[in-house]
This record gives sequence, structure tokens and C-alpha cells, in this order.
Amino acid sequence: MLKPLLLVQSFLFCLFSVVFVGGRLIDGGFSAEENPFTPKASLVRYWNKEITADKSLRSEFLISKASPLNAVDSAIFAKLAAQNSLPTRLPDFCSAANLFCFPDLTPSLEKHNDDVKFSVYDQKNFTSYGNARAAGADSFKTYSKGLNGAIDTFRRYSRNAAGHDDKFTVYGERGNVDEKDFNSYGTSGTGGAGDFTNYQNEANIPVSRFTAYSDGGTGRSQTFKTYTRDANAGNGQSFTSYSKKGNASPNEFASYGDSSNVIGSGFTNYGEEGNGATDTFTSYASGGNVPLNEFKNYGESVNAANDSFTNYGGGGGNLPQNNFKSYGVNGNDAVDTFANYRDKANVGDDSFTSYAKASNSGTVKFINYGQSYNPGSETFTGYGKGSEAHKISFKTYTPNSTFKDYAKNGVAFAKYNVSSIGGGKTVNKWIEPGKFFRESTLKEGTVIPMPDIKDKMPKRSFLPRSIVSKLPFSTSKLAEVKTIFHAGDNSSMEKIISDAVTECERPPSAGETKRCVGSAEDMIDFATSVLGRSVVLRTTESVAGSKQKVVIGKVNGINGGKLTKAVSCHQSLYPYLLYYCHSVPKVRVYEADLLELTGKTKINHGIAICHIDTSSWSPTHGAFLALGSKPGQIEVCHWIFENDMNWAIAD
Repeated sequence: MLKPLLLVQSFLFCLFSVVFVGGRLIDGGFSAEENPFTPKASLVRYWNKEITADKSLRSEFLISKASPLNAVDSAIFAKLAAQNSLPTRLPDFCSAANLFCFPDLTPSLEKHNDDVKFSVYDQKNFTSYGNARAAGADSFKTYSKGLNGAIDTFRRYSRNAAGHDDKFTVYGERGNVDEKDFNSYGTSGTGGAGDFTNYQNEANIPVSRFTAYSDGGTGRSQTFKTYTRDANAGNGQSFTSYSKKGNASPNEFASYGDSSNVIGSGFTNYGEEGNGATDTFTSYASGGNVPLNEFKNYGESVNAANDSFTNYGGGGGNLPQNNFKSYGVNGNDAVDTFANYRDKANVGDDSFTSYAKASNSGTVKFINYGQSYNPGSETFTGYGKGSEAHKISFKTYTPNSTFKDYAKNGVAFAKYNVSSIGGGKTVNKWIEPGKFFRESTLKEGTVIPMPDIKDKMPKRSFLPRSIVSKLPFSTSKLAEVKTIFHAGDNSSMEKIISDAVTECERPPSAGETKRCVGSAEDMIDFATSVLGRSVVLRTTESVAGSKQKVVIGKVNGINGGKLTKAVSCHQSLYPYLLYYCHSVPKVRVYEADLLELTGKTKINHGIAICHIDTSSWSPTHGAFLALGSKPGQIEVCHWIFENDMNWAIAD
């Protein structure tokens, strides 16, 4: 039975819907098309009440990001949030509120006994697929291409199969925040091959997990070619118990993670207790930007294994980090070769802990290791200790290395401590042209490269304050947040939530004032608390001109181009629209017309902010790599990207 209050609200909703049909957003009013109780109408009123600047300057851009919930759903979900009952309605909530949520997958009951080709396929759960298959092949081509938040799971796929081939071609290409899980894939299989080609290439924040993949396999080969090439900022790939107890099973990683941005890989118990395995890493993480690769208990207790790392982490990579922990421990007659490892990289750090410890007749070769443009560091702790009849050689090796508790015999150093090849040359291939520039660039007639300012995050909306204020948001309540958004342990959503909350709780930098906001009202409150109520919100008009040369047209300095303070708000990846807003002192803000290169016609209107005081910035900040300077010596300017915002005091 409806309560009296709900009956009254329902009557009012119907009344206003009839009276104001055909209405629109008006100064001091609301969108009558939705009735005055919608989150969007509430936001319009809040703006008009809190912002004292010229009402004609009201930001329809911010209002467009208001929750699309209707009045009834907004009230219902607010009540569920107050009762901690949102998890029971999560799919409905995500759909109605325009949130970013992963689907809840259930095991697939589909049966596929013959050779199958899956084309233009997506978001499926393959359980016990291809078990005990004899020969044949399954092909996944153009699978999950270009999807947003896609999850595919393969459990016990091709288990106990004999001579069965699996091919994943153009799998997950250009996906956005997608997740691929392979659990017990190819376990105990004999012969056959798994071929991953063009896997998750050009994807944004991709994640792949291979757990107990090919365990106990005999003669089954796995090939990863052009895997996560040109991908962006993913949690990367994790290989846990991969090829464990495998017999003569070769694994090849070619052009894996090549030219990717902040991609990490984790190899845990990879090839453990294997026999006669051959693993080849060619151009692995080559040219990557801040890649992190971890090898834990890799090749432990293996027999006669051959591992080759060629052009690993090199090719102009920026700040690569590679950690080898308990690699090859207790191995027998293993051969490891590191050739051109981290070659031509910028800085970079490697850690070898208990590498080849207590092994027998092991051979390790480091050739042209760490020939980086700018010196990095290497730490060898307990390397080769307790080994028998081992041979370890370093040829043309670099400085800045630490050897602790190292085996004293069977080690040869040739041309050790040579200088870095670039003499301190800056490697800035990962700093996109035009991403950072000097203030003097902002002059009419200047030709500049425009970076890619397109927003690559999933499309989401703010939540109404009535809902977001009832949701937990802190590291101390991560378990509650995970429950609300159905984020399992070690899942992509767990990482997304944890990263965002942790960054929001990070102490502010020197002179910085910061706050994370999940509602438009909260953003207005933060901006006005810093700048006062007479403020204007600006953003770059569109993405026109991205990734091409443009001409600077008319330039206008906000507040007369004087030194001022401003509030910038940048998106964070989270289920609902979340912005990291912060104010830093001593900036100048500009707006400029952007013109097409040849015809000089206006194609965009950009907002740029120039940080005058960079003394507290890190020396490794991309701006200094791009512009060739140091903290405090130059000002640094950048554009406000699509869907980011800048608040300034009204002129």
C-alpha cells in the first residue's frame, strides 16, 4: 500500500508533467519536460542559487552530466542506498543511472562438439568447453572488438584435449576497460597449440588473467603475438601457475605489450616444475611507457629449461621496471639469455632476488644488458647463491648496479661499468607532441601539434547527492563498496574502485587543495569554497584538431591574463562519474580559438592552463622530458581535455 507521502508526490509529478510539457531549461527554473523533482532540475536550481555570476554563463556542459534518473527512480534508489540494499538491484541501478558496471556472468550451458568459428562474438562464459577434444580447431576472430566493459571467461577450456588448436585473432581489440579470464585453460592437454594474435591491441585499461593455464600439458605450445600492442593503462596480464609441471611445452611472447602505456604483467609460479620447456620473450614491453613486469617463482624447480629475453623492455621504453623474484630457484641445467635487455630505454629499474638460487648447472647470459639512454639501476640479491657448476656472464654491462650476497665463483664480467649510450639523452617518445608546451606558444598565428584530447573513459553520469551521500567511499570501507558494485576479489572492478579511492585519499601536494566529487552539487561546493561564488566553468569545446597540427587563433587571458588560482577537475575511473578536483596556486588560464592549418577556419575553442610554479614537481614528470628542463626552471602549460573542466573567477 502506498504511503500518503508517496501518493502526494505521485500527484505532484503528474501535475507538473501536464502543466510544463514542452518546457526547457530556463534561468532560475527547471526542465519541465522532466518535472521539477528530477536530479537535473534540482541541479539547475542549485546552480542558480549558489553561483552569482551572470546567469547567461550557466554551464549546460555540467548540467548535461546530471543523473538521468527520473524523480521516482531517484527516490527509490536513494531509499535502497540508505538501507544498504542497492546490491539487490545493481543491474537496474546501473542501467537507469548510466553507470559503468560489469555484467554478472553465469556459467554457459552451450555445447560445441565440432570445430567452431566465433566471429563478432562477445561477453560469453565458456565453461568446460572443448574438454577432452581430439584434434580440430576453434577460432575466435574479431571477438569482443571495440566493446565497453566486456567480460569473457574461459574455465576448463580445452582441458585434457589432444592435438586441439585454439586461435584468438583480433580478440578484444580496441576494447574499453574489458576483462578476459582464462582459468584451467588447456590443463593436461597433449599437443595442439594456443595462438593469441592481435590480442587486446589498442585497448584502454585491458586486463587478462591466465590461471593454471596449460598446467600439466605435454608438447602444447602457446604463442602470444602482438599482444596488448599500443594498449593504455591496464592492470595488465597475470599468469599464475602457467605451464606448471608442463613437459616440453614451448611458450612464445613476441611484440607483447609493445609500445603500450603503463601496462603491467605478472608471472607467478610460471613454468614451475616443468621439464624441457622453452620460453621466448621477443620485443616484450618494447617501447612501453612505465611498464611493470614481475616474475615470481618463474621456472622454479624446472629441468633443462631454456628462456630467452631479446629486446625485452627496450626499444625506447620509458621508466621500465622488471622484478625477478626466486626465478629459476632449484632449477637443473637451465639456460637463460638476456640479449639487448632494456636496450635504449630511459632510466628503468630491475630487481633480481634469489635468481637461479640453489640451481644445478645453470647458464645465464647477459648481453648488452641495460644499455639505456639515461642510467637506471639493477639490484642482484642472492643471485646464483648456492648453485652448483653454474656459468653466469655479463657482457657490455652498465653501471648503477648492486650485487648483494652474490655467488663468488662461476661469474664473469666483461666490459662492465661502461657509460650509458646516450650520455643523458632525453627519451620522450611517450610524451605526445603538444601535450605540454610553453606559455609563449599561446600567440596568434603559432602552429602547434594538438595532442589527442579525446576522452577515453566509459560514458557515465553523476549520481544525485541524495544517493551518493549514502554510499561508502573510503579505503576503510572497500569491502562495502565492493559488495555494492559486485566487485569480486582480484577483479578488475575491485582494482578500479581501490585505485580511485586510494588516489582520492592521497594527501594533497604542496600548495594543493583537493577533493573528489561524485555529484555536480559537490563540485559546485568545492569550486565556490576555493574561488568564491562568482565563478565561470569552462572546457575545451570539442575534440576537433586532435592529433594534428593547428593554428592558434585569437587568445584571451582569463582575469586579464594575470596570475590567479583556478580549480581543475579531471575524471577518475569509477562506476559513477567521479572527478578529482584540485586547486593549485600561481597559474594563468587562457582560452584560444584553434584554426585549421590550411584554410585557417575555426575548428575548436580550447582552454589552456599554465602552471607558473613547477618547483614541487617530480624531475621525471613528462613535461620536463618533453620540454627539456627541470622543476622550478620553466612554466608548463597544457590543454583541458574533453570532459575535463576548469573553474575560474568571473571577469
